[in-house]
Amino acid sequence: MSQYRTHTCGELRAADAGKTVTLAGWMENVREVGSNFAFVVLRDFYGTTQIVVDSAEMMKTVKGINKESTIAVTGTVRLRESPNTKLATGEIEVVPEKIEILGRCRYNELPFEINRSREADESARLKYRYLDLRNPAVKNNIILRCNVVAALRRAMMDHGFLEITTPILTASSPEGARDYLVPARKHPGKFYALPQAPQQFKQLLMTSGFDKYFQIAPCFRDEDARGDRSPGEFYQLDMEMAFASQEDVFAVLEDVLPPIFAKYGTYDIASQPPFRRIAYNDALAVYGSDKPDLRIDLTATDVTELFAENEFEALRGQTVKAVPITDCKLTRKQIDKLLGDCEVQSGTKSYWFKVDENGELAGGIGKFVAPIKAELTEKLGLKPDTLVIVCAGKLATKAVGVAIKTFGPACEGHMDKERYEFCWIVDFPMYEIGEESGELEFCHNPFSMPAGGLDVLLKAERGEIDPLTITADQYDLVCNGVELSSGAVRNHDPEIMIKAFELVRLGEEDVKAKFPAMYNAFCYGAPPHAGIAPGVDRMVMLLAGGALWYYVCGSDPIAWFVIFFSVGGIYLWMMSRKVVCPNCGTKRPLKNRQRVTRDFNRYDVIDYGKQAQDYKRRILAFMEEYDKTGKPGEWV
Repeated sequence: MSQYRTHTCGELRAADAGKTVTLAGWMENVREVGSNFAFVVLRDFYGTTQIVVDSAEMMKTVKGINKESTIAVTGTVRLRESPNTKLATGEIEVVPEKIEILGRCRYNELPFEINRSREADESARLKYRYLDLRNPAVKNNIILRCNVVAALRRAMMDHGFLEITTPILTASSPEGARDYLVPARKHPGKFYALPQAPQQFKQLLMTSGFDKYFQIAPCFRDEDARGDRSPGEFYQLDMEMAFASQEDVFAVLEDVLPPIFAKYGTYDIASQPPFRRIAYNDALAVYGSDKPDLRIDLTATDVTELFAENEFEALRGQTVKAVPITDCKLTRKQIDKLLGDCEVQSGTKSYWFKVDENGELAGGIGKFVAPIKAELTEKLGLKPDTLVIVCAGKLATKAVGVAIKTFGPACEGHMDKERYEFCWIVDFPMYEIGEESGELEFCHNPFSMPAGGLDVLLKAERGEIDPLTITADQYDLVCNGVELSSGAVRNHDPEIMIKAFELVRLGEEDVKAKFPAMYNAFCYGAPPHAGIAPGVDRMVMLLAGGALWYYVCGSDPIAWFVIFFSVGGIYLWMMSRKVVCPNCGTKRPLKNRQRVTRDFNRYDVIDYGKQAQDYKRRILAFMEEYDKTGKPGEWV
């Protein structure tokens, strides 16, 4: 194959027995079972192969090599006496005749074990990223991303889109985040800006006569990390279509995404077109979120009128929403625990009551609900064994959304987890009242075409309609409760654009000053156009299983469990005072439990794979045993 190897470490099979081969890779591990006998694991990009050292000379050579050194091994392939069915190369092993060091690792100790790098501290993983990427589990995410990007590119070209690379060094423009600035060497005191998105460039391309554009586009935004956003840079499948409507954009993505998700995803089921469409206001009313997870069958109902004069002060006279959960088997302790999680996330307290197996109200605020039991039963369709979550106040909508996403996975039968469920959120409001200014502001995207065009803006200007009732031709693509993308039919008419800005106290001169390129281009006859830009990294996150990593007991022999949820960047330490390490069996006292802002149940591990589900079950059982007995727990 090359001067360094005849085969890769993932290539050899039983049919290769008797061949003389040369393999090259990293020496992952050495397991000595005698003075002159050892097993060496050799790893390269393609897999691992077991090397059997059975001579004093070879043993001396191996002992002089640190782990993670690169070596070349020449030897004979033979069949294993006890095949390892878990490995692709598990039927064979190689008996070395020669071992050559190609690149020596100069350190006896590594910052972390390569195949358990995910258990390491995040700062160590970033510092030694080149070692972290040697871990096949981490490497496979890079491979997945490569395959997904290639599939996206093929699909877009099959749909007649032209890949065009837009500039990186550009002028600053207000697009919602801070720019990264690059000093211009030949123009002291002046700067280039890195693009927050190719938004203006792709709209200029439409004005230039190109019909269908796409790009796997880098975006740069100098903003802090948020629950579902990476700071700094990210990539998106940027696309734009001339002479196109919302329906045209929907048709393309509904054709492109499901096959890719079904092929490369953790789950092999994805929504088929047409994706469900939900108006923005309906999404908030029914799901408490503009990013609903449609795998969960729970919905909210407004019951404000029923609680208008209720004895319970926290509900009386407030906006009240209820989420009924049928066939709920949660205990009181579990309910209170989940509600505590909801309170941390939503910033407000929620309440509960239950209809027991006999149809009687029980638990929580049951006694306050009793006077309106009949009305609630009719409104919510209450049945025996139904848990009802009640949210009230200014944050009722947000609280409902959190409750649905918290209780849905926790209540058996209410979440079809192993699938990708897409939906479109449509009919976003064009304007809103700013929290700080108290005045009319753009709600989502100032360059979206208002539904109704110029006529509706003129009516608002004349006071015939409330500007807050104006919707825009903008849309979000949501999958499994994650916003993948925002898009819109663009406002390509300068007259409509100026009128839209005038409603927020900005005039023609402001538009010309802030967006000169687009404004001038549109004055030369721009086609109607529409586009969207799904986040590539978010897609890969979902395909990889929700970006959930679970860890059990690192090099320090204590039973500590860390879950890193990348969509939130949250570490969770679950510590008991004295436990038995599941890896090494050591029993020792631990530090007091660390104060945590979010606990284990905050994110539903079940949603991200059967193995993670099993870890969750065992961890909870482990901790529960200590709580019950005060004795060291055992790994179950």
